[in-house]
Amino acid sequence: MAGHSRANLPPLSLHVPEPRFRPGDAVDFNGFDVPPAGAARRPDTGDAPADFHELSYGLVRVLDDEGHAVGPWDPKLSPDLLRRMLRSMVLLRAFDERMFRAQRQGKTSFYMKARGEEAVAVAAAYALDADDMCFPSYRQQGLLIARGCPLVDMMNQIYSNTGDKLGGKQLPIMYSEKRFGFFSISGNLTTQYPQAVGWAMASAAKGDNRIAAVWCGEGSTAEGDFHSACTFAAVYRAPVIMNVVNNQWAISSFSGFAGAEATTFAARAIGYGIAGLRVDGNDGLAVYAATMWAAERARLNQGSTLIELFTYRAEGHSTSDDPTQYRSAEESGAWPLGDPVVRLKDHLIALGEWSEEQHAEQDKACAEEVRAAQKAAEANGILGHGLHQPLDSLFDGVFEEMPWHLQEQRQQMLDEEEASGRPWARK
Repeated sequence: MAGHSRANLPPLSLHVPEPRFRPGDAVDFNGFDVPPAGAARRPDTGDAPADFHELSYGLVRVLDDEGHAVGPWDPKLSPDLLRRMLRSMVLLRAFDERMFRAQRQGKTSFYMKARGEEAVAVAAAYALDADDMCFPSYRQQGLLIARGCPLVDMMNQIYSNTGDKLGGKQLPIMYSEKRFGFFSISGNLTTQYPQAVGWAMASAAKGDNRIAAVWCGEGSTAEGDFHSACTFAAVYRAPVIMNVVNNQWAISSFSGFAGAEATTFAARAIGYGIAGLRVDGNDGLAVYAATMWAAERARLNQGSTLIELFTYRAEGHSTSDDPTQYRSAEESGAWPLGDPVVRLKDHLIALGEWSEEQHAEQDKACAEEVRAAQKAAEANGILGHGLHQPLDSLFDGVFEEMPWHLQEQRQQMLDEEEASGRPWARK
């Protein structure tokens, strides 16, 4: 008789990942493995990826608990650059707070904060060259702020008003800024990964010296686009930095559903034969140093680097999310890697280059700058007051020459609008 009897074996069971803490739980991160700052070695940028696999499992850290920069990854930045980085983080936080309130006031439909993740984008922006191309996900608005994008322009897009250069065709916060090397944000997860790798391949094929950098959340590494991009990046040694922002949570599911229980996200680099780093994402100096190291590898034709930025989403996924429904309210304050703004501030104070009084004044100045920008942007209208672009502009910017069937559809729409008496048709 074919087959074998397994009467003595236990039945199979399915493993379903569970987060460490649920709503109402007391939070204790004491068993959390946080390597000491300065412990990770720094390979030469020309070393083969196979020579430093351990860096995909450890944690590159520069700032210690006293705010001192230690170890081989210390980028030894000037106090002026550190202050500029800190101001960009503070400005980003002030911008987020005001736009969050604007959404709650009905002035826009949607917003996403970067609180707790400010170093992820800001420090990377300062490490990259200004003409390097960035392919962000929806929580890297710090790239634009660090690169000097006018706050009014960002707010116009959030409000979809008459000043919105995208004509109200994108969801709020899905910026597109060619001036600042910021590729259009997509609401579809991880589409930016193959786009970034393709852009980097084109740059190499043309003999250019610009590189690409791309960001996604840890949950997005489960998308096929992520793995397709990694394959092309490895095969063609594309000059691209692939950042995975592991902030512990997707919208309402924790990182275990993307594979965090089995291994690190940086370890995905090992399977593809590319360089991998796991970095303290709340340490601005570590993010800067890792980005600079990966950028140098890319410019020297050493190929791609995958960086896992280990951080924590301090607030909700978006204004549509209530994190108290799926995680403990204590988690954010107990996170063992601290707050990126506070850590960089404390480092400057430890250097004797900053003070609590200066920081308080900077907070006030940044809040005022954001308030003034909001006033200017709202003079162009807010989303809550309806359409701000002619309705038939829906058809603009898709084809260089509009095909006949779209011309017919546009005219049909305008005829119906005129018959309805609504004021949105173009005059």
